[in-house]
Amino acid sequence: MMTQPLPAPFRQPVRLLAWLAVAASLMTGLAARAEAPEAEAAIEKVVSPRVSPHDDRDYRALTLDNGLSVLLVSDPEADQAAASLNVGVGSAQDPEDLAGLAHFLEHMLFLGTDAYPESDAYQAYLSRHGGSHNAFTAPHDTNYFFDIEPDALPGALDRFSRFFVAPLFNADRLESERNVVHSEYQARLREDGRRAQDVLNELLNPDHPTTGFSVGSRETLADRPEGEPSLRERVIDFYENHYGANVMHLAVVAPQPLDDLEALVTERFAEIPDRGLSRPVIEAPLVAEETLPRAAEMQSVRDSQRVSFLFPVPDPQQAYRHKPADYLAHLLGHEGEGSLLAVLREAGWADGLSAGVTRGDGRHALFAVDISLTPAGADRLDRIQESLFAAIDQIRDAGLEAWRYEEQARLAEQQFRFQQHGSPQSDAMRLAMNLSRYPLADVNVAPYRMDGFDRDQIVRWLDGLRPERLLRLYSGPDVEGEKVSPWFDAPWREVEAATDAEPLAGLALPEPNPYIAEDLELLDGQDEVPEKRIEEPSFSFWHKADASFDTPKVEWRISLQHPAASQEAREAALSRLLAGWLGDSLNETLYPARLAGHDFEAYAHARGITLSFSGWRDRQDRLIARVLAQLQEGEIDAGSFDRVLYRLQREWRNAPQDALYRQAHRTLAEALVRPQWPTDVLLEASRELGVEDLRDFRERFLAELHLEAMAVGNLDAALAEREARLVAEALSPSLAADEIPDLVPLRADDLPALTPATTREESLVLRYLQGPDRSLDSQARLAVLGQLLETPFYQRLRTEEQLGYVVNAGYSPMLDAPGISLLVQSPDTGSEAIQARIDAFLDDFAKRLEALDDEDLAPYRQAVHDELMQRDTSLAGRTNRLWRTLAYGDNTFDRHRRIAERALAVTAEELREGWPALRKAAVARVSFDPGDEPSDVLPLSRHLAPLPKHDD
Repeated sequence: MMTQPLPAPFRQPVRLLAWLAVAASLMTGLAARAEAPEAEAAIEKVVSPRVSPHDDRDYRALTLDNGLSVLLVSDPEADQAAASLNVGVGSAQDPEDLAGLAHFLEHMLFLGTDAYPESDAYQAYLSRHGGSHNAFTAPHDTNYFFDIEPDALPGALDRFSRFFVAPLFNADRLESERNVVHSEYQARLREDGRRAQDVLNELLNPDHPTTGFSVGSRETLADRPEGEPSLRERVIDFYENHYGANVMHLAVVAPQPLDDLEALVTERFAEIPDRGLSRPVIEAPLVAEETLPRAAEMQSVRDSQRVSFLFPVPDPQQAYRHKPADYLAHLLGHEGEGSLLAVLREAGWADGLSAGVTRGDGRHALFAVDISLTPAGADRLDRIQESLFAAIDQIRDAGLEAWRYEEQARLAEQQFRFQQHGSPQSDAMRLAMNLSRYPLADVNVAPYRMDGFDRDQIVRWLDGLRPERLLRLYSGPDVEGEKVSPWFDAPWREVEAATDAEPLAGLALPEPNPYIAEDLELLDGQDEVPEKRIEEPSFSFWHKADASFDTPKVEWRISLQHPAASQEAREAALSRLLAGWLGDSLNETLYPARLAGHDFEAYAHARGITLSFSGWRDRQDRLIARVLAQLQEGEIDAGSFDRVLYRLQREWRNAPQDALYRQAHRTLAEALVRPQWPTDVLLEASRELGVEDLRDFRERFLAELHLEAMAVGNLDAALAEREARLVAEALSPSLAADEIPDLVPLRADDLPALTPATTREESLVLRYLQGPDRSLDSQARLAVLGQLLETPFYQRLRTEEQLGYVVNAGYSPMLDAPGISLLVQSPDTGSEAIQARIDAFLDDFAKRLEALDDEDLAPYRQAVHDELMQRDTSLAGRTNRLWRTLAYGDNTFDRHRRIAERALAVTAEELREGWPALRKAAVARVSFDPGDEPSDVLPLSRHLAPLPKHDD
């Protein structure tokens, strides 16, 4: 349960098709339903949404008598059922005197209803049946969602539907949930994205309702003064004034037939009140344009420099059929040769750029160009600004061409034509949100529709991108400001932005894309599991013909393994530098390929570097050949080396700023996995490296390789083997597999308490109970135990004892080493007190185990089994699962099935017998309180032995 972070002006680089795919997402803003007058009636005229040619699921749209809009999707192959209900109200509707009320209400709905008054009734039911749930509050929406085993869907809908019919808003839970909301706020205080939005809100129109504080705190949600309605009365008033069937949209995705789903939904959701509500319309402009142009700078927590150029524009959701803003985002966010990013990279001023629309409210929005800067670029903001306007002028003068639009539309059509479904839960969320934004016919296709080049529409958005309409926000660690943002304590100041700087030369518009696939024929052929097509001492290749996703795409994974890749910190840093250089040096060259649907990534790991290729079968061989040629022969120049080194060092320097719970898990992995190097050790090792060191390392690395490769997808065996042999011929591997060290989990015996190196101000405890060995039986037992622990730990330490917002427990394997993690992160409870609460819980849990019988355990066993046996929902997901399985040495690729079968056989007596040893035999503790000195992890864990691995 969370507030959805606003789309910060500091996003990651955006690819065109990724942007199209998220155009319907919540945070691009409140979409208007109509681009043409007749569209408002479309939901009444169309009985089913448009689907891609290979989508064979059944759809049915309903409007219940109370006005609730429902979309049902029957997917007989789904192994989970899911639902999402989107309410057309969010933090923008918070009363002025109760900031965070919409978010607080979202929390309160989970804590009991008339039919299910227990505060854990919903969560406990989902946990027993292999489900999960969450919710988020955004400026214009609140979304609730869950997934569960299909047979348990009726019971889940029973509990879920009552949130919107008869919640209790238990008075005895107000204080505890207010504390949880406050803990969530405290956990976000040092997030630079939140801080940037806090400063940006100070620069936007104060009359616009999205510029308020959306999370809530003890202060903003304090008890009301005597004589005024109580907080509980205000929650109920907000619920009754803003929650009604007319502003709700429900999507259900499940394997049951449509008639059964319709009966389930109609029976349970018909009681939601029809209050005659409509989605709120925001009249106030997002920006007071008389205040523009305007520039400000703020102090970042992380060691990172970024700048966002923002312009007020109409909300492009009103023009989703033609996507004029996306057309401009594509040209300004392009990363190919001659692009704005390319010339900034060449100058040494930037290492990342994205463009797109943010903060949409249905009428108004901001067009943002966000740039990740180098320290040199931070000193040249004015020249970067003028280079941006030079790029905009170039589009205005020569970039409005129909062929460019048609190329983008062709790529979007290819993506939609071979659209892969996500998980039932992600599909339910997407459909519920899209149903609230688009005509029914377009809920699937809206993000991909590009109905024709409309120059006038594009000019309308382009005219907003002018110097006199600019709002610029810079973020860097050295900024000092006389002002402090109201909720996230970011120092900031307004500055003058010069307008007479000289733009960089060399800008050019993109050429036609040579990587667009032509051959999109679907090949027959389906292997059950990967087959080993090549087996040589220095090279093994696995192939799986896979047509089950109805897409002519192929996933390649090529692991280049070297015996010394991570044996020393210096070599590990150089491995990361080589992988980073390979991607960086090809960025401009291969950006058109990425736009065309061919993705490439190089990433370093303990045994070397993996090259990952994803995309259309057609022309993929060109991409692979180009990457291998660059790896072997490309010039490692000083400019690219410096960029990659700066990025890596920035990442390692900023590691102490990461979320505290992530740092705790990272510290644990650094202690219990070998070889594994802490970020501070990698940072120190990198300080001595220069470009010649990387050149020498590449030569040494490529001279001694063992290769493993896998191809999965719409590719026949003959072609797959031919392409694999070309890879082997290019790289000439010479080492046998046994010359490459394994990644080994260690036994957590006699390990002192660990403390992460962090700058966070919260307290934390991570208790890790390690299994006795790496056998499949141990993995199955601990997975069932983790399922059993999950809900009671959350209910007690978060809901009842209010220790913090981040509270979780469950199965947490480290590689193939089984373990249970119990974690609490708290803003105001110290680690000693948290340790005591965890101990008390574990003592009481032992009593629960004593009373547990196999009948009680059965649903938890089944939930673990079903989760392990869930189908893959994408070709990439399937490939990653098979690739991980191969890394565990499972050449039969049925490890998950064998663990699932063992999970069904776990008995309550086995759990009772193993519990005392699990609590005491091999326990790792990570804890932190503000001011604690970090542990030097490596010396503390050097004596640890490998965790035994038994044959199964």
